[in-house]
This record gives sequence, structure tokens and C-alpha cells, in this order.
Amino acid sequence: MKANKVKIALATVSGKAYYKLVKELEQRKIPFLSLIPREHVPLNIKVVITTKGEQHLVKHPNILIFEDEMAPTTVVDEAIRVAQGKRDYDRVIIGIDPGKTFGVAITADGKVLETVTCLSLEETVNTVLESLSRTPAAVNMVKIGNGVPIYAEKLVHLLDMSLPKRVVIEIVSEAGTSHFMRETIHRRGSRDMMSAIKIAERNGQVLPRRKRTQ
Repeated sequence: MKANKVKIALATVSGKAYYKLVKELEQRKIPFLSLIPREHVPLNIKVVITTKGEQHLVKHPNILIFEDEMAPTTVVDEAIRVAQGKRDYDRVIIGIDPGKTFGVAITADGKVLETVTCLSLEETVNTVLESLSRTPAAVNMVKIGNGVPIYAEKLVHLLDMSLPKRVVIEIVSEAGTSHFMRETIHRRGSRDMMSAIKIAERNGQVLPRRKRTQ
């Protein structure tokens, strides 16, 4: 990765904050620059993440504050938006590959923000709700693969009951999404997440949302 393509900097000497943020950034394969708070910030950096106690030492127009009680996903999501020059996305799509484990891919305006593996229906629903709440967009969509109907149907029901009415839910054909199986036969989570990305990229059948009774 060329230095001028790095847009996010992490400026802190707090070991705890640095560990949490680096772990989150590296898990998402997001390039970043490590700085000491008083250090000069290169011109290519669009946003700097630091702590509340160190923010006065950082000279940059876009500073995000990470505090101990915060989830690192929250500040990293915001850093990605700022680095891309936008506060809100046009379209956030979450692809889900249901099964004994659930691959989940969160994409925004065509770019993958995060991939996770969930171990239950409840964890999957919570992941979707949390991801949409921290990733504002004009359009929100959840696309569910149809490869294992019993899991897909249960997930559709739970999401329909839990998600705001404006969120679009689609069922997507999983044909061809598991061509990574041979390469990842011993890495089930990786296969599920790659399939989830493919599902997020495909057009599916829009499902009518349930009418709630008062």
C-alpha cells in the first residue's frame, strides 16, 4: 500500500486504545498510519483517531475521539466515512449467508466495510440492527441467501419483526456463491463471509414487509 493512499491515522500513546483500534483496523484490512500525538500529520491523511486526553496535541481538521467505553467498530466506521469524504452513505447493503453459522457482510456504496461470522439467529439479527444503526444511509437493504431455506425463512421472519419498515429485505439466489468452498473447506467462517459478500452484490426478490397491528 502506497503511503499516499493511506487516509486514516491513529495518534495515541495509550496502549489500551491503540490495541483495540489496531485490532479493529487490521481485522478489516484497513491501511492506517501510526503517529505520536504531537507528530506532524501528512497531507494525505483525511481523518485522525485519538483519545480525549490527547486530542489537544493533534493538529488536524478531522479528529475522531475514541474513549474506553466505546466499541472500536463505531469510531472506525466513522473514520471510513470521513476518509471517503461523506458523513452518510447513499446505500448500505448487508448480505447474509444463513446456515449452521451465518456469514454477514456489511457493504456501503459498493465497498465492503466489515465481514463477521455469527453463531445463531439472534446474534445475526443483533449484528444487522447494530450495523444499520451505526452506518447511516439514504437506503438500507438486507439480502438473505436462499441456500438453506429453513434458516433463511426463520431469519426473514425475525428481521421483518425487528427492522424498521423502510429497510428493504430481499431473498437472493445462492447459486455460484460457494465457489470458494474448495479453497476454504477447513475455514467455514471464511467461506460463509465470502458468500455473504456475493449475496450483497446480487439482485434478489424483494419481500413484502409485515403489517404491524397496533
